[in-house]
Amino acid sequence: MRLPPLVIALLLTALPVGATDVPNIAAASDLQLVLPEIASAFTRDTGAAVKLVFGSSGNFRRQIAEGAPFELFLSADEGYVRALYDEGKARDEGVLYAVGRIAVVSSIDSLLVPDAALDHLASALAAGQVKRFAIANPDHAPYGRAAQQALTHAGLWDAVKPKLVLGENVAQAAQFATSGSAQGGIISYAHALALAMRTRVRYALIPAEWHAPLRQRMVLMKNAGTTAHAFYRYLQGDFARAVLARHGFAMPAP
Repeated sequence: MRLPPLVIALLLTALPVGATDVPNIAAASDLQLVLPEIASAFTRDTGAAVKLVFGSSGNFRRQIAEGAPFELFLSADEGYVRALYDEGKARDEGVLYAVGRIAVVSSIDSLLVPDAALDHLASALAAGQVKRFAIANPDHAPYGRAAQQALTHAGLWDAVKPKLVLGENVAQAAQFATSGSAQGGIISYAHALALAMRTRVRYALIPAEWHAPLRQRMVLMKNAGTTAHAFYRYLQGDFARAVLARHGFAMPAP
C-alpha cells in the first residue's frame, strides 16, 4: 500500500524548500534494479522527481564528506551513514531500510555450479578450473567485504585471491560474474534474483552467518529539500518495503 494522497501532499508542502527541485540521490549499487521502480511510483504519486546515482557506498561516503551535492544517501553499510552524521554532514543517524544478502552465481555455460556451501567452488579451484572469480572491491564496497568474509569462512580466500576480478561496485561485479569475463562470482542476492529471471544465470544463497550483517541505512543530508524529504518518507512506506522484499531484501521492523 502506498502512502495516502493527503500524506504525500503534506510531505511536499509542509517542508522547507531545498537547494534543488530534482534532488540527487546517492544509492548503493545493489539497489540498481530496485530503486528505479520505487522512484517511478513516487513520481506517479506525487508529481515530483528524483535523480538516482548508483555506486559503491564507500565512494559515496567519501564524496559526500568532500561536499558532493547529494540530498539523500542510501548506503549498503550503515557505518558510512553514522560516520557522516558524526562528521556533521547528515541531519541525524538515519533509518535502517533493508538487510542485504549475498549469493554465489555463474552463467549456465560456466563449469562452476553454485552451491550454498561453496563446495563446488572449492573443487573447481583445486582442479584449476577457475581462472577468474568476481566480487566487488572489498576496500569500499560492502558487498565485496561480505564476499571476502564468506570466502574466508569457507577457507577459500587464499586460493581464490589470485583469481579475483574486482568490480568497482557490486553491479559491475555481477556483470563480470555472469557475462563470461569470469567463471562466476559472489554478488548481491538482489542482482542474482534479477539476473536469473532475465538471463541464463544460476545462483545459490550464501548463509547469512558467514558474513557480517549487511545492514543498509539511509539518511538525509543537511541540505535536503522538500522532495528529498518526501522521497525519504516514501521509502519507508509499505509499497517501497514490498518492492525491496520482492527483490530479496530482508525487512527491518517498521
